[in-house]
Amino acid sequence: MALHPVKPTTLRTRESERSLPEVRAVSTAVALRDLRREHDGREVVSGVSFEIREREIFGLLGPNGAGKTTTLSMISTRIRPTSGDVWVYGKHVVHDVTAVRRMLNVAPQEEALYPSLTAAENLAFFAELYGVPRRDRPGRVAEALEGVGLAARSDDRVGTFSGGMRRRLNLGCALVSKPRLVLLDEPTVGVDPQSRAHIFDAVRTLRAQGMTILYTTHYLEEAENLCDRIAIMDEGRIIALGTLAELLELSHATEVIELRLARPPLSVAALERMEYVERVETVGNEVRIFTTRAQQVLPRVYAAGAQLGQPIVQTRVSPVTLDDVFLELTGKELRD
Repeated sequence: MALHPVKPTTLRTRESERSLPEVRAVSTAVALRDLRREHDGREVVSGVSFEIREREIFGLLGPNGAGKTTTLSMISTRIRPTSGDVWVYGKHVVHDVTAVRRMLNVAPQEEALYPSLTAAENLAFFAELYGVPRRDRPGRVAEALEGVGLAARSDDRVGTFSGGMRRRLNLGCALVSKPRLVLLDEPTVGVDPQSRAHIFDAVRTLRAQGMTILYTTHYLEEAENLCDRIAIMDEGRIIALGTLAELLELSHATEVIELRLARPPLSVAALERMEYVERVETVGNEVRIFTTRAQQVLPRVYAAGAQLGQPIVQTRVSPVTLDDVFLELTGKELRD
């Protein structure tokens, strides 16, 4: 059951009178309330509020520059919010910094690895850095290597690894402390398909083991296939949040008819006037028809083919995707 904020208690201090931040329920892993961050006179995170449940893979989906990394940095205590609040398992990221840092770890976009060390040596270094007891380090290193699919390369120097393997090891470094919350910032950027599959498997295993994951990405396929719930972020704001099914319901259409013509169409007015057609998009010789009844619309499309002025070369019908929802909500492509 979601808990509503309680009214903060006001105490008088010697410096000033201020409101103490409210205490969140421990059953909520992460809670953000009206979070804001300014940079160079511009607000890059603007009033973001959401909650992440325990043992959830929560996706933060948006284009580059949307504010995802800045939001993660405030949750991880790396940077301080300009205003607003964040709680991690009931601890406030400004007032309980040490407690918060003990409960989470981050796999950043930037790799923090030592190429002259082996994979196992890198993990052992970070285990020591994170305060893992000496007797527990060998086991933690072995678990992390197994979790990211690098057990067979444990004694190889990282300088010999591919980019995808380094990204997997970067994730492993965040796991040796056995955090309750893992923040993954674009973990699959620039990796090969095999490494991406290993990272997906690792994330699902972590959730099964009871860990909570905040996963940022600009790849809609990752959010669709991996995350329990997704927040769509654009220009520093959360514009939609829910399960995949809930987000897809935000679209007025349920299916997309994609036509490839021999050349750009002369006109799509006949398509736009059809019943059950929500909108029509044209890019070059490709036409996308958003509809609620593809089965009824498709024969009419073929019947109106002559009005397009060009022959139809190929037709495909597919469900509406998060990319389509993002376009409807923002007026631009997710990958713009």
